[in-house]
Amino acid sequence: MSVYWEHWWIAVPLALAETYALVDAFLFTVTVWRSRERGPAPEPEPGTTVDVLITTYNEPVEMVVETARAARDITYPHTTWVLDDGARPEMAAAAAELGVGYLTRSPDWADKPRHAKAGNLNNALFATEGELLLILDADQIPDPAILTRTVGWFRDPEVALVQTPQWFTNVTDSDPLGSQAPLFYGPIQQGKDGWNAAFFCGSNALLRREALMQLGIVGYVREVEVAVADALRAADRILSRAAKDLGGATPRAAEAMRTLRREAKEARALLAAGTPVADVTYRFREAVATASREVVEDDVATMRADLAAVAALPVRVDGEGGQLVLDDVAVDALADREWSPLGAVASVRDILRAVDVDRPDEAQPVMPMATISVTEDMATCMRLHAQGWRSVYHHEVLAHGLAPEDLGTMLGQRLRWAQGTLQVLLRENPLTKRGLAPGQRLMYFATMWSYLSGFAALAFLAAPVAYLTYGVLPVHAYGLTFLMLFAPYVVMNQLMFVVVGYGVRTWRGHQYSLALFPLWIRACTTAAANVFLKRPLGFVVTPKTRTAGGGFPVRLVWPQLLATVVLVLAAIAGVVRLWTGAADSVIGTGVNLAWVVYDLVVMSVIFQAALYRAPEPEPAPVLAPLPEKEHTP
Repeated sequence: MSVYWEHWWIAVPLALAETYALVDAFLFTVTVWRSRERGPAPEPEPGTTVDVLITTYNEPVEMVVETARAARDITYPHTTWVLDDGARPEMAAAAAELGVGYLTRSPDWADKPRHAKAGNLNNALFATEGELLLILDADQIPDPAILTRTVGWFRDPEVALVQTPQWFTNVTDSDPLGSQAPLFYGPIQQGKDGWNAAFFCGSNALLRREALMQLGIVGYVREVEVAVADALRAADRILSRAAKDLGGATPRAAEAMRTLRREAKEARALLAAGTPVADVTYRFREAVATASREVVEDDVATMRADLAAVAALPVRVDGEGGQLVLDDVAVDALADREWSPLGAVASVRDILRAVDVDRPDEAQPVMPMATISVTEDMATCMRLHAQGWRSVYHHEVLAHGLAPEDLGTMLGQRLRWAQGTLQVLLRENPLTKRGLAPGQRLMYFATMWSYLSGFAALAFLAAPVAYLTYGVLPVHAYGLTFLMLFAPYVVMNQLMFVVVGYGVRTWRGHQYSLALFPLWIRACTTAAANVFLKRPLGFVVTPKTRTAGGGFPVRLVWPQLLATVVLVLAAIAGVVRLWTGAADSVIGTGVNLAWVVYDLVVMSVIFQAALYRAPEPEPAPVLAPLPEKEHTP
């Protein structure tokens, strides 16, 4: 069986899509290969201090109050803080009435990049003191035992993160919006935990302050190193250009410039070799100062000569205006004269002065939570792992939240997740990131790789259409041979999911990996445009209340509608071709009809989601303390 090159336009994309699927299956297999099911956490170490941080921007005050009240009543000793990025007076009053702390951004953030949730948390890190931080979204109501059940994992001094599942109370059993994600908060996270790569998911997680602050300091040093390296490269370019124009300079000035250029190259080499930034910049600043003194002294003599030369130029007085006028001889004399290199040295000095260790472009020089992505959780966690810290996935539902209740909100949330994940891939590729173990590289890359499925979906949708309508073969063997080779792979792949996810509802995840193909493609293009072209992504907080109802949202699902219509028409065409004897193969037609049916069944979830209307909310249940036995979703 081989590629049918005459039909390369469908054969090559299909081959690439199959390769993508094979890699995806391999990464999933590697993920669950070392699945780790932890028991209860050890007893917490006495005296460990905890700050509970509730992040909010524009959520209803009543919702935040409910979460804050539950957080305040957590049984383990702690301090509760509401981090209000909206700076609302009514929220401040509600927090005061509850007896919990209330924080907004400091004045340092005025007219500076805010970095959304990451900025909110970074601001709070310098206003709180707890050794551990429990981070909760505004809608995530914690169980009273959440800290008692998790703080004990931090008896291991290398643990920086403990993540618990996110579970939603407003999701029906059918879950048409695919919010619960039991495959991720189960076999996948447990598999990643086995590789010491369990993810921070933004909420319902405990983090060690020491690890975050270390991360912030390391990041600050690296930012300064990058700024110094950029300044030295710019200085080298300026000095290189200046070296080409030293023909008229005095020997002393020329030697000073050559020396300074050598010092610039040496400074870059020292920085690359790991020499402390302070030592490198001090040495180069001294070299610049020395060169500047020598060039200035030489330039003073040159300027005096220039003035004498100007005074000796033949000039005449314009009789009408009384102004001095240079004749052609004077102009030629000025053009032929070489001027001093003082400007080059001054430019280099200004570039070095521009490297400000206070990072005036940011509100805080130290940013512990990563700001390179709209999904600050993954980026921060990957950096923690790269620094040698460990993470724990505690598979026990200890907080209950609210999922999106309409298709538009769900699509916005998924788009932001995908965009942020791809931003991290493009800016800090885990396959090349220093400090990560091989297994950790694969675990992070597996999640990023999954968001490329939109392009593969196009090929999987187009291939059966091409065959059923025009008899186009992407491969030479499309009869019994193809079926014998293809069927075992598909069966084994599905069996793997059944075995790994036994008792876990995984079908919704399968459906959305294909059904959201337009969203995944959009995430790829917008994330790339943001990273390479600096186009903004924006940050939209996922609404925690239902939006106004309406008719069928055609504008949200028109690509899937179009794909569905094309698939149905292709199936009809295939049956007609088979009936009239125009089809080349009965088996080939049958396989492709089955393929179309599978695609239609998978795609149907998006239309179920479009028609879904969430039931009226019921009063939130009061969470009882968890029993001693581990409680799992």
